[in-house]
This record gives sequence, C-alpha cells and structure tokens, in this order.
Amino acid sequence: MGDAVFEADDAELARRYAYPAERWLRGNMVASADGASTLDGLSGGLSTPGDRRLFWVLRGLADVIMAGAGTTRAEHYHPTRAAGSWASLGLRDGRPATPPIAVVSRSLDLDPADPLFTAAPADAKTIVITCASAPADVRAALERTADVLVAGEAAVDLKQAVAALHDRGLGRILCEGGPSLLGQLSAAGLLDELCLTVSPVLAGPGPGRIVAGTPFLARRLDLAVLLEENGTLFCRYTSAAAG
Repeated sequence: MGDAVFEADDAELARRYAYPAERWLRGNMVASADGASTLDGLSGGLSTPGDRRLFWVLRGLADVIMAGAGTTRAEHYHPTRAAGSWASLGLRDGRPATPPIAVVSRSLDLDPADPLFTAAPADAKTIVITCASAPADVRAALERTADVLVAGEAAVDLKQAVAALHDRGLGRILCEGGPSLLGQLSAAGLLDELCLTVSPVLAGPGPGRIVAGTPFLARRLDLAVLLEENGTLFCRYTSAAAG
C-alpha cells in the first residue's frame, strides 16, 4: 500500500509531482477499478476529494493544459482559474497566473462564442490546435479570441503541435484527455508520464478505457509515486523511454 495522500499537503504533492524536465508531456486520467474512464458519461463520477486536490496541483505545475475538443465539450471546460494554494507555493512564479487550455480539434466543431475562448485572460489565451483542412470560416472566427495553431494537413500532427507549444515556451504539458487524444499521444511516442487515479468503483460493462483509437505497441511504465486515500489509488507512472 502507498503513502496516505491526506498526509501529503499541497506542497508535498507539488514536490512529488514536479516535472523532471522543462519539456515533458504528462497525462492525467481517472479510471474505475474495472478500467472504465467515465461513469454516466463523465469522468467526474469517478473522482474523489483526493483526486480533485491532485487535479489542481497538477494544473498549477503545468505550462499548458491540453484536451481534446470532445472532452472540453462534455466536461464543460472554462478558462483555468487559479487555485488558492498556487500563489503560496510559488507554482506560477515567472509565469501567467493560470495556464492556458489547448484544445485539439481536427474538424473545429467548436463555438467561437464559448466562454472557453471569449473569457480567457490575455496572458493565457485559449489555444486551438487544428489542421490545414479545418473549415476556414470557423478558424477565422476562432482567431478573433484564441491562439490558433495549425499542425498537419488533413489531420492534426501531434508531434508538430507539441513542438509548436514548446516553441511558445510551453514545455510542461498536462494532457487531461480524453481517451482518443491520450491514445494518439501514446501511439506517437509523445507521452512521458501517466498520472492515473484508480477509483474504488465498479462501473460495469460499457464505458470505454482511458485510451482509445489506433492500436500501438505496448510499452513499459515505471511506477514513480503511489499514494492512497480511502481506497483511491494515485499512481504516477513514467515511461521507461522518457528522458
């Protein structure tokens, strides 16, 4: 059994989950004990108080938060708000008060009037990552309030996208899913780390897993951190190939 997460305050969590390199891509997902990524269609049904606390620490550590368009719609994403502990822990020193959201979308099935784009602060504008074949009219509308990044021709080239984020000084990337985006990042060899919360819930048949999409070769992960709180496990895995 791991250490009890409730004995680790936010400062200790920030230390344990500090990014090991300036350019590092971390995924953060929650799953049921039987492997489901959602409960009643949302990841929030699997979350626990410790998971939510770690969620905010991970956001505070990140330079940018990446998520697929479907996830931002289903989970009703808004521009990131600052958590109370960030300032006292110095998590945002030398950086904007909040990390920007980077939405990945091939089709640009997005509403340019959504607060995710219109309410973001000037120093943390929402980023839209798309491809050249995306609808030009929607792209032009999004460019009025968001930072639109084109990576790839007919589909989003995630290697190009990650390189472009790095070029903007956004090296510490936190991917919050969903499963399709996490699967694509894994298949491209871009995922350095997976933070997985295992919720003590049996979801039953039906819900998908935390990765989806095109199959890829299995790869080894090394367990770097294991915490526990009231039956919920918090696993920090690093890729054996990362470094």
